[in-house]
Formats: sequence, structure tokens, C-alpha cells
Amino acid sequence: MLKKDQATPFEDNANRAGLYLGIELSRKKWKLGFSDGKAPRARVVTMAARDWEALGREVDKAGQRFGLAASAVVNSCYEAGREGFWVHRALEQMGIKNLVVDAASIDVKRRKRAKTDRKDAEQLVRQLIRYCRGERDVWSVVRVPTEESEDARQLHRDMAVLQRERQQHRMRIQSLLFTQGLDLQVTVKLMKQLDSLRCWNGEPLPEAMTERIRREYRRLEAAEQDLAMLKRQQQRKLKTDKTVAMGKVRKLQRLSGIAMTSSWVFVMEFFGWREFHNRREVGSALGMTPTPYQSGDSSHEQGISHGGNRRVRTMAVEIAWSWLRYQPQSQLSQWYRKRFASAGPRMRRIGIVAMARRLMVDLWRYVEFDRVPAGARLKATA
Repeated sequence: MLKKDQATPFEDNANRAGLYLGIELSRKKWKLGFSDGKAPRARVVTMAARDWEALGREVDKAGQRFGLAASAVVNSCYEAGREGFWVHRALEQMGIKNLVVDAASIDVKRRKRAKTDRKDAEQLVRQLIRYCRGERDVWSVVRVPTEESEDARQLHRDMAVLQRERQQHRMRIQSLLFTQGLDLQVTVKLMKQLDSLRCWNGEPLPEAMTERIRREYRRLEAAEQDLAMLKRQQQRKLKTDKTVAMGKVRKLQRLSGIAMTSSWVFVMEFFGWREFHNRREVGSALGMTPTPYQSGDSSHEQGISHGGNRRVRTMAVEIAWSWLRYQPQSQLSQWYRKRFASAGPRMRRIGIVAMARRLMVDLWRYVEFDRVPAGARLKATA
């Protein structure tokens, strides 16, 4: 099989020939598009999904067909999707330099076009060649976390799922009771009195509905028990773990207005493993950068890009409202009040997004460079 090159990743020049591979993933079959960057058309083959021996053979065949040396560098790419990053790690172990590409950033013709896996593989390899030859804006590349950083996300994501499940079970029980003319809150006391409840006409609840409500409540209890267990586990990690990420969580919690949930999400999804070099990179990773539209005499703003981490973006807006309440003397809160406090509801919502972007830049500078946001108040204890 072609060997991994030791030069800078995706460095390309006229003196070194290389093989380019675009992979269109699916559940059962993978389409592989090969090119040496010179042939007018890509070589496209089909293989069974996850057959790494077959992939190695196809890479060797493509190298021989294009007349490449066994030591030639192999660059590959695939679209980010449900496979996550395990394919990337497997390719890297094989000595293939791989990119994970944001699917939404790939150019698509505005006219109606044919769409097949073969065409997608050909397009991937064409754009990979352009990227490796210096066109860095041809698409957006996904930053791949380490396995440890990826694993650290599981706890708070599982908690978010359980919180949604808990709300769904509560609303389902309330909806069932409401169909019988009962508007009640779901509590332990309610469940103990379930047999004595009366419908709109004074009759007891139907037997099948009563049993369904009991089953639904058992699911609610299971979700609440799991959620409580995860919260205790989260607290233990915060107290005992001495990792850099946990240090950043504790550091964020020193600021008034930021508690466990927000600090955990910000670090595990954002500050804990991403390396930012300036405020623009922070805003771009959040998906909070503006997207202007200008054509001739027409010029308007389309809103934020929504291209970044949605969990962090949602939490950032929530914490921006909290910041106004708990950090009223901060420079950022005063800036918001001066510009948006007297405006209408729509402008205040627009303003809070701008404030959230500025706040996340300030928090990045705080966790990385110990620069406390101007005018912010620290808690007496973490």
C-alpha cells in the first residue's frame, strides 16, 4: 500500500505526485473516487462498507494505474455525518491523510442536477485536489477532536436527552388528563391520588388510561433517577479530576451568572479542545458570524450563519440573558443596555445574539489568558 508522507499535512507542490481519494459513505457500500490531479476524469470504484483490506487494495491499484511511486502521499476526504470520526481515525492509522468536510459547505449548482453517489465521489475528489493545491476556501473542514475530548461530551449530552425525555413524559401525562377535563401538575401526590380522580362528568378515569398514565410515570421516574445519577457523577468529576478541561470548568464558574450546566457545555464542546487564534475564529465556530447579501444595488443582512456548534450557540444566548441579570455593571451589559434596552422586542433579540458573540469572545480570553471580562464580578467561592 502507498505509504504516508512525512511532509506537512496536505502540502502539495509540482515536484511531488500524490493520490487523491474522495469517499462517499453509505451504510452498505462506499464509493471511492481516485485521481492523481492530472487525469481528466476520476477513477470511481465501489466497495463494501468498512472493508479496510479492500480499501487498501483499491488504493494500491489506483496508484499503479496512475503510475505513482509506492511512497506517494495519499490524501482523502469524506463528508461529516453519522459515522462521526472513527473513519477518519482508521484512515489515519492506514497512513492516509484525511479531511472531514462540512457537507453544507460543498458547492452545489443552483440548477436542477442529477444526484448519485458516483457524482458525489467525483465532486469530492475534484474539490480535494483544489484544496490541497492551496484553495483553502473551497470548503469548510471539520476540526476532529481527540478520542478523550469526544468521550468527555457524552455526559452532558446524555443529561440533555434525559431532560427532554422527562419533559416529554410530564407533558404526555398532562395531555392525557386534559382530555378528561383535568388540568393538573404531575407530582408524586397526584399519582397516589390517581384512583380517586374524577373526569369532567364525575366518573372515575377509564381503566386503560389509568394504567397508561402509571406506565408513563414509571418512565418519568426512571429518567429522573438516571438524571440525578449523572448530576452526582458530574459533581464528583468537578471535585476530583485535575485535568485542564476541569480546571477551565471551575474557572468559568467563578464568574457570576455562570454555573455548572453552562460552564460544562462551554468547555466540553468548545474551550476544552478547540484552539482559537482570534475572536473571528470564535464567532465562526459558534455560527454567529454575519452573512451579508449584496448584488448590484441590493444590499441587506441575512442574519447569522448558524454554521457552528448549535449546543454552544444556544447556551451562549441563554447565558447572555443571565449575564444581564447577574453582571449588570459589566462593560458588556452596559453596552447592550445603551444600544438595545429602549428598542423593540425584535431588536432586543437581535442585540442579545450580538452580545452572546461578544461574551463568548470574552470568556475565551478569560479561560485562555486570564483576562477577566471588563467590569465582571467574580464569586467569593467557586
